[in-house]
Amino acid sequence: MERVIVYIDGFNLYFGMKEKGWRRYYWLNVHLLAKNLLKPHQRLVETKYFTSRVSSMPNDPEKAKRQGKYLEALSTIPMCRIFYGHYLGKEIRCNKCGHSWTTHEEKMTDVNISVELMTDVYQDKFDTAFLISGDSDLVGPIKAVRRIFPQKRVVIGFPPLRHSIQLEKVANAVFTIGRKKIADSLFPDQIRKAGGYILRRPDEWK
Repeated sequence: MERVIVYIDGFNLYFGMKEKGWRRYYWLNVHLLAKNLLKPHQRLVETKYFTSRVSSMPNDPEKAKRQGKYLEALSTIPMCRIFYGHYLGKEIRCNKCGHSWTTHEEKMTDVNISVELMTDVYQDKFDTAFLISGDSDLVGPIKAVRRIFPQKRVVIGFPPLRHSIQLEKVANAVFTIGRKKIADSLFPDQIRKAGGYILRRPDEWK
C-alpha cells in the first residue's frame, strides 16, 4: 500500500468554503476528508492540520469559542495532529483619507507545513504527500522534495475557489476538492470526548 500523509492549510480551506457560502460544512472532520480523498491502493498514515487560534471581534464575539470547540473536536482523532501558527493584528491606514482600521493575518502556516513536509520526507514517512492548499508560498519545499527525492510524489488538493498555477507546475498532480467530498466528511452533531464531555456542533454552522 502506498503511504500517504495529508497536510491541510486550515485557513486556506476555511476561506475557500466561506467564499462558497458553505457554512454548514465548517464542522468538518479533516481526517475523514483525507481518507475520502485516497485511492484504493493508498493508506493514510497521518493527517496534519495547520491553523492559528483566532480572536473574537466586536461583530462576532463567539468566533474564538466556536473555533476552540472545533479544535477540541479535531483533538479527539488519534491520527490527526494540529500545528499552530500566529493570528496577529495589523493596522491598515488609508493614505488618501487617513482612516485606519485593524485587520488580522495568519502567520507561520506555510513555514510549519514546509518544516513538517521536509522532516517527513527525510524520515521516509510517506510515499505520497497530499497538500490541501492553494498557497504558492509552498512552491519552494515542493520543488525541494521532488528534486532530492524524485521517487516521492506531491499531490495538491485545491480547496474550493483556491488555485495556484505555480503549485500546479511543480506538483506531480493536482485536483480541486468538490462539495460532495466535504459534505461526506462531517463530524456527527455531537462528539463524546474521552472523559464523557459532549461537544456539540455550533448552531451557526447548521
